[in-house]
Amino acid sequence: MGNAKTLEKKQQTVANLKEKIDSAKVIVLSDFRKVTVKEITSLRKKLRADGSEYKIIKNTLLKKALEAAGFAGLDEHLQGPTGVLLGYKDPVAPLKLLVEFFEEIEKGEIRTGVIEKLIIDKKGVTSVAKLPPREVLIGKVVSGFKAPIYGLVNVMQGPIRKLAYALNAIKQSKGG
Repeated sequence: MGNAKTLEKKQQTVANLKEKIDSAKVIVLSDFRKVTVKEITSLRKKLRADGSEYKIIKNTLLKKALEAAGFAGLDEHLQGPTGVLLGYKDPVAPLKLLVEFFEEIEKGEIRTGVIEKLIIDKKGVTSVAKLPPREVLIGKVVSGFKAPIYGLVNVMQGPIRKLAYALNAIKQSKGG
């Protein structure tokens, strides 16, 4: 009787985790060895404010949830204690928080990640985390679009300006 309840509870945990993985824009597997409970609690508070979460789950359950969600190739990263970052809104912001957190406390490490359903390695995760915020990137794209338009406006105004100068010169030459 006890085994059936335990099995049912584990199956429910896997189903819930699979659901979260499916809705996450970013998933990062990390090693949290030597990280204290207090430090993890601090990280979780920061992530919660950003609409993300950091969970510690048994590797066997995590493996089943990842496989059910279509990420079977991550088994090799499920060695030792594993923490899982799940970001549901902006994929870059929680990555930044996690990478900065591990750099700040000088413990733990990123193993691998999934961004928008694409599996990336540790180096890829840290590279994405170094990107500027989404708003800054959008601003750069918009200003890139604006620059040619300003140039075109100046080119189009050139002949009109020259005509105005010529008319002004004629007016002054006629003594008016």
